[in-house]
Amino acid sequence: MTGQEHRAGSRIVAGTDGSPSSVMALRWAIRQAELTGATVDAVIAWHYPAPTGGYGFAPTGMATSFDFKKNAEKVVAEAISAASGPDSHVPVRALVVEGNAARVLIDASDGADLIVVGSRGHGGFTEALLGSVGQHCVHHARCPVVLIRGQEHD
Repeated sequence: MTGQEHRAGSRIVAGTDGSPSSVMALRWAIRQAELTGATVDAVIAWHYPAPTGGYGFAPTGMATSFDFKKNAEKVVAEAISAASGPDSHVPVRALVVEGNAARVLIDASDGADLIVVGSRGHGGFTEALLGSVGQHCVHHARCPVVLIRGQEHD
């Protein structure tokens, strides 16, 4: 099966946050899709940060001065560009979804053939071998999960 013969409904979900390991995961998903005839959904989650400084107080102007959705759209577009080669014929769809990253990926896994995530991304526990989002996917995804381990310097 060539990269141009995509099976109807065959879909691989790749979680990305712009980190090196998530770009590696997206690259792996695209290669797998070339072999299996699947399409790829490059999924990024975004959310407004929780207010700090007490109840009901948000940093002044933060919600209006920074467009979190637009930033996520830019990050996923750059990840797709970095992960797919110029000769790739795999359809890659960017999905930008507001919400918790683990929950967004679990929901995206519904009906997918495979979900692919990097072993760790931009989370606060960079020493963990398996990031919290990846661990959540391993335990709760509705399809098989592939974890792509990043370079030692990630």
